[in-house]
Amino acid sequence: MIRILDFFIAAIGLVLLSPLILLVMVLGWFDTRSPLFRQERVGRGQQSFILVKFRTMRLDTASVASHLADVSSITPLGHFLRRTKLDELPQLWNVLLGDMSLVGPRPNLFNQEELIYARDALDVYRVRPGITGLAQIKDIDMSTPELLAKTDAEMISTMSLVNYFKYIFLTFAGKGQGDRVRR
Repeated sequence: MIRILDFFIAAIGLVLLSPLILLVMVLGWFDTRSPLFRQERVGRGQQSFILVKFRTMRLDTASVASHLADVSSITPLGHFLRRTKLDELPQLWNVLLGDMSLVGPRPNLFNQEELIYARDALDVYRVRPGITGLAQIKDIDMSTPELLAKTDAEMISTMSLVNYFKYIFLTFAGKGQGDRVRR
């Protein structure tokens, strides 16, 4: 049921938001000359997939988790995209393809071994990663791997249609700060 909802919401979202996506692409072109960011992430069953987002950092930024990146690497447009969570819009494509869900644990990098171990121990990788979820609503990011894995497992065990829509609604309502970078 969730996969069907994911597919239709992502398809409708991509169509309805295409003017905004196009605008951000154009602005991103002027900001970095490369508006889309692609990165290999850990997905369901610990399989790799390529996550797509709008670029918020300079091109020469190291490929690390956001909490390990330096705030000076975020572009002016990137600050706005992160604050408004518009940088996540291209992930609707990942949802449409089936690599992700709208709601689920945020997909991590393969070099985040402590988080992979903690999530694996709690069977978090049995579900598709998501654009938003309980950890994002609670402002828990990948800098606290044990707490994040525990929160992800809690979300998975209490997932329902009500919670699915609740997490989406709270994200749109501005709950949560998005991926943090160090100051």
